[in-house]
Amino acid sequence: MVAAGEALLTPAATRRLIERFTATPLSPADRLPESTPSRKILATLTDRERDVLARVARGMSNAEIAADLVLATSTIKTHLTNLLAKTEARDRAQLVIFAYESGLTTAP
Repeated sequence: MVAAGEALLTPAATRRLIERFTATPLSPADRLPESTPSRKILATLTDRERDVLARVARGMSNAEIAADLVLATSTIKTHLTNLLAKTEARDRAQLVIFAYESGLTTAP
């Protein structure tokens, strides 16, 4: 990934990023209305893609997601490929941001 010019974050770094991102919860005024592009994209995702995206947003690794959903790791990778394409995200970090911005996931 790095050789191709892409960013690579370890699961630990992704978890730290999520913790910092969620440290300041969004106020209702900061949340996206139902008709935003992120909400429209969210509506195109399959239920399983939403399941995977929610777990990515929690900082879970592919192996952890596979174990949690009782799927093969290769299946999780396929779902992630589809998610990256549908959301036009470059990496997992952008998927996490998308999950929060679209309202799929909220800060605890």
